[in-house]
Formats: sequence, C-alpha cells, structure tokens
Amino acid sequence: MKNVCGPDGEGVWGDVYGTRVTYGFRGTPREWRTPQKATRDNAPVNPHHRLGSALAHDTAGTTGPGNPRRSVGRSPQTPRDERSGDRPGRPGTLPPVPGRLTLFQRLAVLGTLGVLGAAGFAVLTWLVTAGGAPVRTDGRVLHWFLRTAAAHPGFGTTAHYLCKLGNIQVAVPVLLAAVAGTAWAARTAGLPRWWLPPAAAAVAMILVPVVVTLVKDAVHRPPPGLTVPDPSGYGYFPSGHTATSSVAFGAAALLLLPWARGRAARLVLAAGTPLLLLAVGFALVWCDYHWPTDVLASWCLTVVLLSGVAAAQVLAARAAAAPDRGSESPGDG
Repeated sequence: MKNVCGPDGEGVWGDVYGTRVTYGFRGTPREWRTPQKATRDNAPVNPHHRLGSALAHDTAGTTGPGNPRRSVGRSPQTPRDERSGDRPGRPGTLPPVPGRLTLFQRLAVLGTLGVLGAAGFAVLTWLVTAGGAPVRTDGRVLHWFLRTAAAHPGFGTTAHYLCKLGNIQVAVPVLLAAVAGTAWAARTAGLPRWWLPPAAAAVAMILVPVVVTLVKDAVHRPPPGLTVPDPSGYGYFPSGHTATSSVAFGAAALLLLPWARGRAARLVLAAGTPLLLLAVGFALVWCDYHWPTDVLASWCLTVVLLSGVAAAQVLAARAAAAPDRGSESPGDG
C-alpha cells in the first residue's frame, strides 16, 4: 500500500510494517501562490495565469491576466477573402519574394550572358583568322576525335543521324510548330504581349543564316583535312548546322517551358535539350565535318541569340503580372 503526503504536508500512515512513508517529502511544501499574491515575473504561479507571461495579452478595461489564447477575441490583420497571393499561371506570393530575382536582375543576368557569348565568338573568330598555336591545338583535338571514331565505328551511323538535325529542313519546322503553338495558347489565354516571345524566337532564327554567311565569307576557313580554302569559296567557320540546330531547338524549348505541365516534361525540356545540342556538335566533329572551334563559335552565337529570346519571355511575363498588381489598392494586405 502506497502512502503519500496529505494535502497539509502530513504523512499518511499505511500498513507497511508500521512505518511512515513520505516519498522524500519531509516538511510542508511551499505555498502555491495565486496571481494576486505574485509580485515578480518569476514567481511560482500557474504559467497560464502569470501576469508577466507572454500568454497574457493586453486587456485594457478588464480585470485579470487575460485569455492565454492569442487569437481569441482578435480580428485577423488581413482577412483571408481580401488576400491575393497568386499570379496568372504561377501560384505563390506577390513580390518581393525572398530568393527570387527582380526584373532588373533577370535582364542583367541575360545581358551578361549575351555579352559573354559575343565576346567568345569574337575571340574565336580572331584566333581562327590569325592562325598560330590555337589553330594547331584545334587540329590536335580534331585528330583525337578522328582516332576515337576509328576505334568505335559502330557509333558512326548514330553520329550521322545527329548531324542531320542541323539541316534547315529538320530544325526550322520544329521551331515553327513551337512558335505557332505557344502564340495561339498565349493569345487564347488573353495574356498581354503574347506575341513577344514567338516573335523574338523567329527573329533569332532569321539572324542565324545572316550572321553565319557573313562570317564564313569573311574568314574563309578550309574544311578539316585541307590546308587551303575550298575551291567553291565556301568557308567552314562557324558551323551552320550547329547554329541552326542550337537556335531552333533551344528557342523551341524556351517557348514550351512555361507551358509544360508536370516535372517530367519540364525536366526533359530543361535538361534534355542542352544534351541534344551537345550531341549534335560533337557528332559534327566526330564525322570530320567541322573543326572543334567551328562548333564552339556557333554555341557562343547561340548564347547571344537565345539570351534575347529569354529576355523577351521575361518582359512578357512581367506584363502578364502587372495588371494584378495595379488592381490592388494600397490598403490591401
């Protein structure tokens, strides 16, 4: 039979060999003071009714410590029916959002990428024109590709099919389908400036043959395996197939990415497209159609043109979000 102290601190006698069991209580416990007797915040009182506790709220005009529940009897700061945290097609809170770049920052990043791509294209053009050690390094890289291709002849068929993706008859229809589909979807959704991204993609594709032809005629580089230009006068720097496939498929992926539904579709567009473009460039060198610097220069040109397409998308998305921000009164939220 267990024996504990009574309410007044005295032990309770039990029938355990006639001994008094107190479980460690040897005297009268301290008095449990009420809130009215407490004078300091660290007084031993019930924490739910301490005058200095964080649970006690402003109770002007009332008596007692107040209700320990913060939300009881208080109106919300912003009624839920007046909150507007979503934007067309992109659920989430309104700007500013921590970790998300502003419009100026996004355009600055894209502008920096465009400048770097243009600088790389200019440097490669100068190196190829001047000749010397960089061109000899280009030849050593090409010979490594050719030795590897000779050691693995089974990949030749696949490489030739990848090279065909740079043909205008293959790449341009893919981009035209993406331009038409996304333009129709954006106009049907009533988005402002729906025409801007498709128009930017079309302009980028038009600029490819213009820039490539002008540079080829100026540099007049011979094809791999020859030390003099082709008798027809057609240069090989930069690679037209690389530029055509990269701009066409890259711009199509940029146009389709905002409309993709599901993580798998976005992953295929965001990761699969760059891998495909890399495969096309490597295949052109593998099959001895171009020098490595021909392909690298076309990739630099692609960065310049696709930066413009991405900037057009950023501006169009900004225009789509602007009406919702303008319709909110300053007092909301």
